[in-house]
Amino acid sequence: MSHLLRKLRSNTLWSDTLWSNEEGQDVAEYSVMLAVILVIIVSAIRLIGTNAGNVFSQVGSSIQ
Repeated sequence: MSHLLRKLRSNTLWSDTLWSNEEGQDVAEYSVMLAVILVIIVSAIRLIGTNAGNVFSQVGSSIQ
């Protein structure tokens, strides 16, 4: 029975440490920032690509 209590105490201490540890918050904040930056970059590239396609179409039409 004491083995079970020791294991329960160690699991409780581990979970308390996990929830009170603030070092992982930096990683979460950086990953959210990275996701936002990637969305902005992908959106800008898609917008530029669409506009570039339109410009090339107009140039091609005016050459003919």
